[in-house]
Amino acid sequence: MPTGLQLQSTVRSNGTLQVSLEDIATPELRPDEVLIRVQASPINPSDLGLLLSAADLSQAETTGPADRPTFTAPLPERALAGLAARIDKPLPVGNEGAGVVVEAGESDAAKALVGRTVGVLGGEMYAQYRVARAPSVLVLPDGVSAAQGASWFINPSTALGFLETMRRENHTALVHTAAASNLGQMLVKICQADGVPLVNIVRRQEHVDLLRELGAEFVLDSSQPQFIDSLTDALAETGATLAFDAVGGGSLGSDILTAMERACNQNAVGYSRYGSTTHKQLYFYGSLDTSPSLLVRNYGMYWSAGGWLLTSLLKSVGRERQNELRERIANELTTMFASHYTHEISLAEALQLDTVRAYQRKATGQKYLIVPWG
Repeated sequence: MPTGLQLQSTVRSNGTLQVSLEDIATPELRPDEVLIRVQASPINPSDLGLLLSAADLSQAETTGPADRPTFTAPLPERALAGLAARIDKPLPVGNEGAGVVVEAGESDAAKALVGRTVGVLGGEMYAQYRVARAPSVLVLPDGVSAAQGASWFINPSTALGFLETMRRENHTALVHTAAASNLGQMLVKICQADGVPLVNIVRRQEHVDLLRELGAEFVLDSSQPQFIDSLTDALAETGATLAFDAVGGGSLGSDILTAMERACNQNAVGYSRYGSTTHKQLYFYGSLDTSPSLLVRNYGMYWSAGGWLLTSLLKSVGRERQNELRERIANELTTMFASHYTHEISLAEALQLDTVRAYQRKATGQKYLIVPWG
């Protein structure tokens, strides 16, 4: 069996983070397993917590040869208590990706995958090789490349999960922040196809223009002085009472709840000291802004705010519905669920200081794809 490079992140007992490339021998395959030569794996915000932890990048450095660098950075002392379970344990990184099956176990199902391009989920994808169970991989449609299928799970499933949550909780329309991201663009297309009103919130005029070109009807720039008034009008027109916030920090989530309350009260018959009787739901699903979340409670008593996690949603919908969502993703990977990358980097380049700082910013419209073979 071949040996390949794997990116590993380690929190050291001396209070530093170390990210390095290690030679990993692939194990003997079980009957239902396949060996995948990984060709592409995206850097998602959900990967960064494991990859970089709470490292102070202002004091980081990359050392060693260009083809086998080591990235190190100090960790704040206050963060170490929460990282006790991973101290001095090298952890492989990379939630999803795609590649070609090059070897298979003895089962017919595994052998049938040799030569096929497949999508893989489950970690350890920032590597040149990955072993996976044959039933767990997604066979990409003919003509779909590994790069096109690398982001096959997290963003598409999250976007579809928003609509699943909306229907299960009896809402009829959505609000989404950081809406010009790859995920946000997918959500625009899904809502158009499914006839769901969607209010998109972005922070720059170029992102407004981008979503308008996709056909989005409601696109609001939160940096504009009339943002709350414009948001209130959009919520009144769409009836949206459910919001998914990728930003997390600051007052944006609270602003959305405030605008929802104002929209609900536009047609109120009478006054209530407890606010409108329409329930308003805010879910935080990302932390693009790591500052505290500020909730200024001026939106009555019929509201909730909490975290939203894709894995919890998928468990709740059951295996049959999961398979239906997965099939929809596979059929529309190059259209509705297409991902766009601004940078392709090797495993070694992923450890260069300037590159780490760039993808750690999680800037909208800046998407990095790791190509493990360079």
